[in-house]
Amino acid sequence: MAENGFCPEWIVQNWDRYVDPFFQHVLLTVVSVVIGFAIAAVMAVVAHRRRRLNGPLVGLTEVLYTIPSPAAFLLLLPFTGFGTVSALIALTAYSLNAMLRSMVTGLAGVPEDIKDSARGMGLTERQLLWKVELPLALPEIFAGLRIASVTTVGLATLAFLAGAGGLGESIESQISFKSNVVVAGGLCVLLAVALDSLIRTLQKASTPWTRARLT
Repeated sequence: MAENGFCPEWIVQNWDRYVDPFFQHVLLTVVSVVIGFAIAAVMAVVAHRRRRLNGPLVGLTEVLYTIPSPAAFLLLLPFTGFGTVSALIALTAYSLNAMLRSMVTGLAGVPEDIKDSARGMGLTERQLLWKVELPLALPEIFAGLRIASVTTVGLATLAFLAGAGGLGESIESQISFKSNVVVAGGLCVLLAVALDSLIRTLQKASTPWTRARLT
């Protein structure tokens, strides 16, 4: 083993030890973001329809986001126990702010003349939401989803405090060993880049009119 703690040979020989933590990290990230997206979508529609609730709902997600992540994981333990459930609840709560803000901003940014034209064509408020407002708000919605996904990858490294494992547990177990930190940390970065690239691809496929407008 190299004196400075970085040994490529060790990395090759011990690569398999990171497989399970990596997939656990993926699980924690994806599940919490998906659940958070669903919750944020409901909150955004409510805030959009009942404008007086906009401030309180966004404010609630801001308060949740300001709670220090180690404290959030540990505070949940007496109620939800030691394990994945506690980690998912905390990570989901952290993902809400970026997604709710982007959804509210996107829905509010749809031009009034377009909505008036849609109403003039006989669309109900529900049809207006699904066929006009949500499609036009997609660029903002995807932007919030990208931020939430990348942020959650980083926050999930602390999920081991709740007993949920992940790459953070691998880093913490040998934090003074450079090879271990490089591999585990590198996998976190790769996961964040992969998720961001996937969401960008989905955004391009879902909003072809934006590419046409740029052209």
